[in-house]
Amino acid sequence: MPSEFEIIARYFTRGTSHTVLGVGDDGALIAPTPGQELVISTDLLVEGTHFLSDADPEALGWKTLAVNISDMAAMGAQPRWALLAITLPGFSEAAAVHPTAGFAQPAGYAGAEQCSAKPLLRPTPTSDWIEAFARGFFACADSHGVDLIGGDTTRGPRAFCVTILGEVPAGKALRRDGAQAGDSIWISGKPGRAALGLAHLQGRTKLAEPALSECLAALHRPQPRVALGLALRGIASAAIDISDGLLADLGHILEQSGRAARLQIRNLPAAGLARDCLLAGGDDYELLFTAAAALDRDIMALAAKLELPLTRIGEIVAGPPGELVLRDADGSVITPARRGYDHFL
Repeated sequence: MPSEFEIIARYFTRGTSHTVLGVGDDGALIAPTPGQELVISTDLLVEGTHFLSDADPEALGWKTLAVNISDMAAMGAQPRWALLAITLPGFSEAAAVHPTAGFAQPAGYAGAEQCSAKPLLRPTPTSDWIEAFARGFFACADSHGVDLIGGDTTRGPRAFCVTILGEVPAGKALRRDGAQAGDSIWISGKPGRAALGLAHLQGRTKLAEPALSECLAALHRPQPRVALGLALRGIASAAIDISDGLLADLGHILEQSGRAARLQIRNLPAAGLARDCLLAGGDDYELLFTAAAALDRDIMALAAKLELPLTRIGEIVAGPPGELVLRDADGSVITPARRGYDHFL
């Protein structure tokens, strides 16, 4: 079995393009661009909570970094550097075996577990699994110009924690606290598909092609909206990425901005179960943002330029901070069964 440092050297060390000193020392050295502010965020992915135990390792590597890059997009920042901390239940040099490719299966292991709070049997990652995870992680890093500059590796339940750093011109970061009464509320892409894909995997619904492939791609390989975030500097009054569901994440903007909101169900870019997934499912990593209504035409032009759907779904209004009213086509108020994902509920 390789040591911690052999794992780091073999799978997670490579040259960096804009780092003074990267992996291999007690700390990394970076040189922020003059006139830029550093944006720092962290996200933790835990087996059984954020990903299934039979998740494809390459897709998991991609997603581990992508969800962090999405935070940079929500701040209007250019992602630059990342640190990766990993806990693994041991390590095996054995070849990958079916049905859970990349894992050495312990006696009694029954295959894929669902994302739930129940205990998981934790197969030991093989060299093939770690290599595939690293390949997916670096593919995402390369697509967004991110250097891996350090981290940690230890034994424990399978989990991956990334700390990411980005840059934004001083005073230009997108924040959650700037929404104003009269602003339009916008959402990017086709949110709800990731939660719908998970519902299919858990047997709660049955999807057919091409919807199945689209939803599973959204779940396993989210696409951070960095270009949109950069373009929204000077346009958006507030922004957040959709990780816990539209209602929960819009609620964060409303509470921090001291405003209320009105949404029309007919304006949402989904219907039926997909709409329910959009409202409360989470795991989308699209951008939700507000902007002055006078900029509606500019935002539609931006959608065309980026070839990315941007949908106006409601407006910010004066009212009790955090109040969110969702109305049906006939004007009646809708009360969703769930507001969004919460790790402790």
